[in-house]
Amino acid sequence: MNFLTNSILFRRIAIFISLIIVSLILWNTYVFFQKFKHEERIKMEILAAAQKEIVTNTDLNASVSLPLKIIENNSNIPMILVSKNGKIETFQNLDSIKSKNPEYLQKVLTKMKSENAPIEVSFSGENKQYIYYSNSDLLNKLTYYPLALILILILFLSVVYLFYSSNKASETNRLWTGMAKETAHQIGTPLSSLLGWIAILKTENIDETYIKEIEKDVQRLNTIANRFSKIGSVPELKKENIIAISKHAFDYLESRSSKQISFSFTTDENEIYTNLNAELFGWVIENLIKNAIDAMLGKGELKLNIENTTKKIRITISDTGKGMPKKLFKQIFKPGFTTKKRGWGLGLSLSKRIVEDYHKGKIFVQKSEIGKGTTFQILLDKV
Repeated sequence: MNFLTNSILFRRIAIFISLIIVSLILWNTYVFFQKFKHEERIKMEILAAAQKEIVTNTDLNASVSLPLKIIENNSNIPMILVSKNGKIETFQNLDSIKSKNPEYLQKVLTKMKSENAPIEVSFSGENKQYIYYSNSDLLNKLTYYPLALILILILFLSVVYLFYSSNKASETNRLWTGMAKETAHQIGTPLSSLLGWIAILKTENIDETYIKEIEKDVQRLNTIANRFSKIGSVPELKKENIIAISKHAFDYLESRSSKQISFSFTTDENEIYTNLNAELFGWVIENLIKNAIDAMLGKGELKLNIENTTKKIRITISDTGKGMPKKLFKQIFKPGFTTKKRGWGLGLSLSKRIVEDYHKGKIFVQKSEIGKGTTFQILLDKV
């Protein structure tokens, strides 16, 4: 509980600090942008004064080198000098090739009018000119500066979040692993007691059939305990006959399922060997069969087929249940996902981990149709 409380508090603090940082970045950039824009305005006003000085200077002996230098030094702000009647007189810092096209100049002029107010150059009486200009490349690039900083901040927060999530997931996994191992340990005590009671029952005048069924269930509990004890550790793989292991799990569930379900187990060979952990792989077969039984609501046909192909062992489990839409084909293998009213949504995710992580195989929904059923398929390497 403390971990959860601290994590929520940490997340809220991180979000609050991030908002403050983003706000400061945006405000600082806005202030800097406006200051830089004002300085460019002053620069263009000085250029307008220099333009006026050159035109109105009637003293042939007076030097105009300073005004010319001011105009020539404008190397980064695009500008267009327009007469009172709207005629373009001259321009600076525009594409020399495109500027030969009058339409291009008019298009640029329209853009300049939308960006900045013109600067009037008044000579005498009615003789006026107007300088239109657009923002420099540096100022335009500055507008993307906050976005870049925000993206960097988002990237940083994402890394922090992923680190936090991985730690939380790791702790959750350790918790579930510990619970599974403790469950296996706790089951061990009543199992030993049940074995003792079975030995006593054998000495009594009791139908052997009942005792054998009890022994099967005790063996089943022992198998479950062994499965849980293996969670969190790398299982040992041995060369096993996959047909025998699958048939054992199949038969156990068939004998304890509704008689309204037609079970069918088919294979083209009696022995097909692969490297696997018998207890864990049996768990996979049981999970798939149980899901099929639930999907059929206790009535229908269930088929399990094992095929020995050229490179792979192909196991197919199909049912005549309610089916599922294609969009759920991958989601059903995610931990916690379930379409049932009851259940943890762990069976298929565990099956996927056992098949793909431990046995380096593949498990997937081969096909499914609403109202007609679903077919799962497992692919494993042969030995």
